[in-house]
Amino acid sequence: MAEPAERLADWSDIAVLDDGVRAQIVGGELVIEEMAPGPEHSVTAGMLSAELMPPFYLGRGGGPGGWWIMVEIDVELERHEVYRPDLAGWRKERVPEFPRERPVGVRPDWVCEVLSPSNARFDLGVKRAVYHRNEIPWYWIVDPHNATLTVFKWSEQGYLVVQSAGRGDKVGLQPFEALEIDVSDIMPPV
Repeated sequence: MAEPAERLADWSDIAVLDDGVRAQIVGGELVIEEMAPGPEHSVTAGMLSAELMPPFYLGRGGGPGGWWIMVEIDVELERHEVYRPDLAGWRKERVPEFPRERPVGVRPDWVCEVLSPSNARFDLGVKRAVYHRNEIPWYWIVDPHNATLTVFKWSEQGYLVVQSAGRGDKVGLQPFEALEIDVSDIMPPV
């Protein structure tokens, strides 16, 4: 006799958790983060947010605005794929109303993941494949340990590396190329 199929996890499995629990659904599996991000991860995500929010979310400092940018927001890409990217952004021209629901059910236009030892296998593996399947146009991988930032652009064949930058580079990074970012500024101190 066949064993009953295991039920795949979905948003309802996260919704019942205590507010302080950090969890995602990856491949239908509830993944609970046992530790908060480390200092390198935290500084990198925070500094990148500080660089992008004023010009692209608020339109300050000569920036064009036009984006909703959120930090660690739950995004449901598929019923059994609910992620909490380090940063995610939606173009206001495509999503004119601020996404208030939890989880956000609208595909982001940009996702950024900051690598750490506990999440790299997901961010570089299954999550990247699901981001591609859902046609997220821009995917950034930031590696604070190696002080690199890689910009991937969606294509039918897979994500293509269109830019790579490291400590000491000052570059406009797609899709936020309107302003240059000094990559050293978003990385942990040497």
